[in-house]
Amino acid sequence: MTQNKQQLILASGNKGKLIELQSALASLNIDLIPQPETAEYEVEETGTTFVENAIIKARHASFLSGLPCIADDSGLVVNALSGEPGVKTARYAGAGCDSQDNMDLILSNLSDYSDLEQRRATFVCVLVYMRSTGDPLPIIAVGEWHGAFAKKRSGIDGFGYDPLFWDFASQMTAAQMTKQQKASRSHRAQACQLLKKQLKNLCHN
Repeated sequence: MTQNKQQLILASGNKGKLIELQSALASLNIDLIPQPETAEYEVEETGTTFVENAIIKARHASFLSGLPCIADDSGLVVNALSGEPGVKTARYAGAGCDSQDNMDLILSNLSDYSDLEQRRATFVCVLVYMRSTGDPLPIIAVGEWHGAFAKKRSGIDGFGYDPLFWDFASQMTAAQMTKQQKASRSHRAQACQLLKKQLKNLCHN
């Protein structure tokens, strides 16, 4: 008899994140669905860390849906900028900004640093799995992609800061990589694999 899949909700309506996580967790007995695109599922991210914001989103979506939940919070940490943009990565240039605005601002703020070693940065992805809204021990998986900020944009693929994020190992920006290359190195791919391992352990306990 085929075992029914456990339904989980993803605390996001982002189709790209959904597809990536569904693919990463495909071997598990999980049916991952996106949260509804309704105003009640929107929640203010008041945390000062990626972990706090991921937990806020997971708890909120689990409360509304009554389902176990996976949530993520991702962003950039730039050494020379004392950790900025951090949890404000998507809105670094202010409310209503776009990726172009964010990249322009970070290039301006790093203008006094000419060497790549001085422009070191880390892409961070935190994935949180909560069994319920009151789960006292959520599973937390963290992926980190270490690199630096290039002085100019290169590449046409990817999104966000990808045209500026320089990967030392491949000697190219994230936007110059193929999807396969990026999937083998990215912060989200690393976090997905760690989450998968922990969920497997949970199922076997």
